[in-house]
Amino acid sequence: MVMASFTALTEGEVYVPGLPSEYVAERYGIAPDQIAKLGSAENPHGASPKARAAVEAALGRLDLYPDWTARRLREAIAQKYGFDADNVVCGSGETEVISMVIRAFARPDAPVMMHDPCFPLYRIYSNCEGRCPVFTPTGKDFDPLVDQYIENLRKLKPRIAFITNPHNPSGRLIDEAGVRRICDAASEGTLMVLDEAYIHYSETEFGMQLLRDYPNLIVLRTFSKAFGLAGLRVGFGISANPRLILPLRNIKPTWNMGQLQIAGGVAAINDDEHVRRAVKTVVEMRAYVAERLATVPGFRMVPGSRANFFLTEILAPELDSTTVFEELLKRGVIVKNGADIPGLGSRYLRVDVNLKRHMDRFVSALADIRSA
Repeated sequence: MVMASFTALTEGEVYVPGLPSEYVAERYGIAPDQIAKLGSAENPHGASPKARAAVEAALGRLDLYPDWTARRLREAIAQKYGFDADNVVCGSGETEVISMVIRAFARPDAPVMMHDPCFPLYRIYSNCEGRCPVFTPTGKDFDPLVDQYIENLRKLKPRIAFITNPHNPSGRLIDEAGVRRICDAASEGTLMVLDEAYIHYSETEFGMQLLRDYPNLIVLRTFSKAFGLAGLRVGFGISANPRLILPLRNIKPTWNMGQLQIAGGVAAINDDEHVRRAVKTVVEMRAYVAERLATVPGFRMVPGSRANFFLTEILAPELDSTTVFEELLKRGVIVKNGADIPGLGSRYLRVDVNLKRHMDRFVSALADIRSA
């Protein structure tokens, strides 16, 4: 039994992250500043300046253990959204909080529901913890199919149900009324997890408003996207029900948040100017790249993204996602290959929205590939 479990863990699915610029620069001899890095959903303007200054100021505390619950950061997040620190748990990236939620609230073999396709780590963590991932479909152009989600929620009775809003990998958004309908339909035995990693780019903020209405709801957020702290690894979960947070704090690694993570997060959470700048750029460039991509035969932007990425569908029958992915790398453009995202398949690429010069390079590279 032990050997069987070990084999399952070593042979299971592995998350495929976006490639680093250094890899492409070295492999293809392209100057790093000429590479359009569009595979990791990073902030087009980099890190929050306030966070950068706070991290530098915290370097003198590297020899000291941080507070094991990251209290300063929990207090800053709680104050930002009108809760108490006991309503917040912090993780080394939102991904760590996802793993803690699955471990804490679903027993072995318990169903954990997610969309198909979904953020792969829901499924990977569920499998690694011996839980049972179950899926609800998306529709045409990855429509979230709220009625179908509710039907499956009632039929499958999952212990945990994830809603990624905006959805990853499509960027599609379920509006507030739709999320409320889902939460209303959930039984008391289901923990609803609203993953809002990309919510700032949707120009909506309704997730936090729902918390006081649903005691079985946890909202997850990250500092990696709008705040630009992907390299620090800072994320959190928040609930109006502190009884949902306490088990997560009890099982998390004791010092999972270092001095620099805490300092950067405390400063970034109130850097509204930096967030507004990033959102403005992404919203403008989403519209811009949609117009440009519409002029390139053989490719189509899947409509409806409200995130800082979008899906490009490959219509040309002689091409597939792996071929296009590799050809883009040769031209200094990094995207995510749909074949690396289970449920997405070989006809799609996930592409970040970034600065205009990067969007131009992406579209020009596609046109070049099509004409080759």
